[in-house]
Amino acid sequence: MTDTPPEPPPAPAAVLLEPGTEVTVVLVKSRGRQVTYPAAVGRDDGVHAVVRAPWAGPPVRDFGFVRFESGDVFTEHYWRDRWFSVKEVRGAGGALKGWYCDITRPAVAGEGTLTTWDLELDLWVSPDRSTVLRLDEDEFDESGLPEREPEAAGRARRALDELEHLARSGDFAALLA
Repeated sequence: MTDTPPEPPPAPAAVLLEPGTEVTVVLVKSRGRQVTYPAAVGRDDGVHAVVRAPWAGPPVRDFGFVRFESGDVFTEHYWRDRWFSVKEVRGAGGALKGWYCDITRPAVAGEGTLTTWDLELDLWVSPDRSTVLRLDEDEFDESGLPEREPEAAGRARRALDELEHLARSGDFAALLA
């Protein structure tokens, strides 16, 4: 049995995040968990917000296909009208490690916050785009979302398919522009 993650609030009037300011990124996960961390706002046009943040996890997290480490920098792209976020990951020396993509409900910006609701599906894209990995599909199925909210589950699956298509077709860079 899984706990239902909190539903996102109704979409308020668009709050623009001011470039150069700090926001708290809130990633609402299943089973009542939240991950929060500070990030600097790079830009926000009311639909697509970009923030930068240092790796906020344990000193090393090894996924097998990539290691996130202290000193890594994430340039994170959030959309208020798309069901995903994309995190460009660079090592401490600036070398591109790849892109980690979370399938989420559309982002909501508030005063000093940027919130998304993680739907468990993920995609990894290597720096040269030769490796594109769909991740955590078992966790998604176990989350109960497909039974509880079939429409949201369908949107999540379509978002994963869209990201994979963009990564494999070469249109991924245009998404992040």
